[in-house]
Amino acid sequence: MPARFVYWMNVSLDLLIERDRDDHSGLDGPDWLHIDEPLHREFNDRARSMSMFVEGRVVRDLMDPFWPDARHDDSLPQWLREFGEVWTDIPKVLVSRTRTSEEHHTRVIGGDDAIEQLAALRRESQGDIAVGGATLATQLLAAGLLDELLLYTHPAVLGTGRPLFDEPVAEPLLLDLLEQRSFHNGVTLTRYAIR
Repeated sequence: MPARFVYWMNVSLDLLIERDRDDHSGLDGPDWLHIDEPLHREFNDRARSMSMFVEGRVVRDLMDPFWPDARHDDSLPQWLREFGEVWTDIPKVLVSRTRTSEEHHTRVIGGDDAIEQLAALRRESQGDIAVGGATLATQLLAAGLLDELLLYTHPAVLGTGRPLFDEPVAEPLLLDLLEQRSFHNGVTLTRYAIR
């Protein structure tokens, strides 16, 4: 059975992923995100269950060097250091037209056939592959390669900003609910299979 591409994203109630391109205000992200220890431990467990991460360049720039450095930063709580270890150790694919090499178990693919290379990767791999980045997820969806949405919905309505997908879907996207959970901080996890 081939691997499955899982688009993992924090979203607002109106399915926006950021207010604007510059909304990266620190460790816990923008102020509308409610990421506390129990939720981050959920992220740690979920990340550990993935066979691989596939990331676009913007997501990669947010992750590295913070998470590799976090592994050894004693000023951080254990649950953040733990995510740093998981992220650094798991195999990763960076989709980029501008980079040719990366560290931390990362393979770089790019060029005009990047989606075809990801399709081959999906056929040749097993397990769930986390997809990070709206541009990448939009391209995978358009190619019929996106299998699942893993959304952490935060109790905020942003009004304007970047949507979950960069382009409107051509046809209604029908989903099957696989999992749903609520956290005490008001965040809900909702996992859908894409039909």
